Amino acid sequence: MEISHISRSRIPVAPDPAASPLREAAVRLEATFLAEMLKAAGLGQARGEFGGGAGEDQFATFLVQRQAEHIAQTGGIGLAETFFNALKETQNGT
Repeated sequence: MEISHISRSRIPVAPDPAASPLREAAVRLEATFLAEMLKAAGLGQARGEFGGGAGEDQFATFLVQRQAEHIAQTGGIGLAETFFNALKETQNGT
């Protein structure tokens, strides 16, 4: 049974010690992208009259960022792998 391209991109890859900083940068970049998408989707916005008030508004961005980081670190949507390959090619000069 063959794993499809989409499924393969969601499987966390064992880090290559030589490429670890590049992979970490790629995951951080994907997390930043995901955080912007989650904000655009309305995650972290006040819930009206019964929201958490000023405290909720202050910490909502931290919550969104942490959730985006968690998504990216657990396989994300496949962007980190694409970013990693592009960074690796740039570093190799190809």
